[in-house]
Amino acid sequence: MFHGPMRQLRDGREEKAQDTGDTLRRLSVYLKPYWLGLSGIGVLLILDTLFQLAGPYLIGKAVDEFIIAGDRAGLTRTMLMLLGVYLGAWAMRYGEFYGMIVIGNKVLYKLRTNIFDRVQTLSLKFFDQHEAGDLMSRLTNDVDTIGQVLNSGLVMTLSSAMLIVGILVAMFSLNWQLALVTFIVLPFMLGASIFFGRRARRAFRVTRKTIGSVSADLEENISGVRVTQAFAREDENIERFNELNRANRDANVSAEGVTAAFTPTLDVLSTVGLAIVLGFGGYLALQDPPLITIGVIVSFLVYVRRFFHPIQQLGSLYAQLQLALAGAERIFELVDTKPELTDAPDAKEMPPIVGNVIFEDVSFYYNPDESVLDNVSLEAEPGQTVALVGPTGAGKTTLVNLIGRFYDVVEGSVKIDGIDVRNMTRASLRSQMGIVLQDTFLFSGSIMDNIRYGNLEASDEGVIEAAKLANADTFITRMPDGYQTELSEQGHNLSQGQRQLISIARAILAEPRLLILDEATSSVDTRTEILIQRAITRLLKGRTSFVIAHRLSTIRNADQLLILRDGKIIERATSKEGRSAHVQLLDLGAEYYRLYTDQFRVEEKQAEDGKPTGYKFQQAGTD
Repeated sequence: MFHGPMRQLRDGREEKAQDTGDTLRRLSVYLKPYWLGLSGIGVLLILDTLFQLAGPYLIGKAVDEFIIAGDRAGLTRTMLMLLGVYLGAWAMRYGEFYGMIVIGNKVLYKLRTNIFDRVQTLSLKFFDQHEAGDLMSRLTNDVDTIGQVLNSGLVMTLSSAMLIVGILVAMFSLNWQLALVTFIVLPFMLGASIFFGRRARRAFRVTRKTIGSVSADLEENISGVRVTQAFAREDENIERFNELNRANRDANVSAEGVTAAFTPTLDVLSTVGLAIVLGFGGYLALQDPPLITIGVIVSFLVYVRRFFHPIQQLGSLYAQLQLALAGAERIFELVDTKPELTDAPDAKEMPPIVGNVIFEDVSFYYNPDESVLDNVSLEAEPGQTVALVGPTGAGKTTLVNLIGRFYDVVEGSVKIDGIDVRNMTRASLRSQMGIVLQDTFLFSGSIMDNIRYGNLEASDEGVIEAAKLANADTFITRMPDGYQTELSEQGHNLSQGQRQLISIARAILAEPRLLILDEATSSVDTRTEILIQRAITRLLKGRTSFVIAHRLSTIRNADQLLILRDGKIIERATSKEGRSAHVQLLDLGAEYYRLYTDQFRVEEKQAEDGKPTGYKFQQAGTD
């Protein structure tokens, strides 16, 4: 099974190329703030061009006035002038490239910042549909291709263009007839540039896609290496990566093949141009009287050589520009992506949350033909714990995601304290929420930093107190560097249970008014589960909470129990004086009773086999 980008490449479809002029215009916007520095580089380019034009002129003068006449002193003076000219050209060239490198890297910094800023604002649905590796490729590989053009290609392009214009003026000044003869090969060069350029653009667009697919697969396999090794799927993954890598190799060979044919084509045409100049110049020099001097022919040959060299250089730079434009298109495609969820123009800051949450006839789907929630209504009173139970795919996680407005309802509304979540700013809402997920994510950095992520203003003492409330302080203080222990990527140098306790400490430190727990006790041993349960009990106290659980023993004290199936609430109960929601649904003898007794039988069977159960159910029907 191959990833989306690869499938698109294999079925032969291509995205329509964006307008080149528009892409260049957008790139120029990033250069606009540095117009003063660019103006200085422009002055250096003009001086550089003048220095380069002076060289062939001095060479021709040396031939006609000093070499033929045997004037050693004049020749020496001319050679010293020539040395000064070339040293001046070197100094100008150094200034051009250094200045452009500084400006180019500032532009790349801005580009990467804009991409990252956009990624941070996109909805979860976007990330459901796009691979992380491909997004990383846009941020790194595609930006680097633009950097190559900005850091050196742009200066070389402008320098070559100015040199071509200067050489044309110089050649016409020396001999207009010989200058016109030089142009015989120009239409062929222009035709070759157009022919190869169009093919290079298409080819390089494919290379940007294939490298994105390779990056996506590489990122996925590095992240999932434990699963790969656990199921002994190394060979299958290697084969899949090899196919993606082969596609990338073939795309690059195809693209480079176009440019490889372009360069020698220009070489041949430039050689033909030199031969024409030499032949016609020789013809003029052999007339009686001579219509041109030997020195002019020598100057012309140097000028023509330099005339065709920047044209060849522009040809190579043109291919590089196509690669950069293909990368820029992918970058602007991402930057132009509009977040599906945005704050309404009149959205207000969410006042301190009391904790009343109401779902009114809520329906939701990711695709119109696949309903995820169907006409769901519920109400959670302030401070209540609402437990959500049901099979995988029942809609539990989607339901809690609507509370934090990670998705928008399709029909109905979600209200907190009587305010529709669509009428408040997402930041003010989410800043008062705490989320503890089954798959805990920890960032690279110290344990202290990861807990403080819940409240960046918290003191070290506040972080430690939160860790104690989460029962995490004991194992943290036993570590070599305590709270300053550096975590590896995603905290893989900690156990699953330890990562979960840190995430609970992070939520405690945030002091949320609304709390969402998504199977926070799965995949841990019995002792750690007890620690987590105690921490969760402290965390739930006084807060409106939504708890998704598969271990039904963990939610027996919930104030409300909602049983979901196929996006609908099929059973529900609210604790009343003397009768918990748990007991009410057991007495009902329907779906919840079946789920509960099925798990109880599994636990009994594990106990008979002498396997640890991880938790113990109470006898069905008792509280």
